[in-house]
Amino acid sequence: MDRIEISGLQVFGHHGVFPEERQRGQMFAIDLVLECDLTAAASSDALADTVDYDALARAVAEEVAGTRFTLIEGLASHLAGLALREAGVTAVEVRVAKPEVAIPLELDAVAVVIRRTAP
Repeated sequence: MDRIEISGLQVFGHHGVFPEERQRGQMFAIDLVLECDLTAAASSDALADTVDYDALARAVAEEVAGTRFTLIEGLASHLAGLALREAGVTAVEVRVAKPEVAIPLELDAVAVVIRRTAP
């Protein structure tokens, strides 16, 4: 299966278990891998035959900024549902990383990766 990948989308949001995370907010890094058949788009070279990843990235950014989840698992699942509404997308993998995690250890980020398929 062909893929479209959106990598490293940085969005400020208010998600987290702790009240201070939800109040002050923080940056989140979002990656999406969309599985879809790109044969028609490769042949026609027409945007109408593929996923408009500009529009999808903007919609994902709006959802990260405009919703609130306690767990990044819930946010990731929500974003997967958004991506699966795109015509032709048969499966999606979503990675939500939280670089400023409230763990008193030296680490780069904590991330959740989920994969969902179209019904």
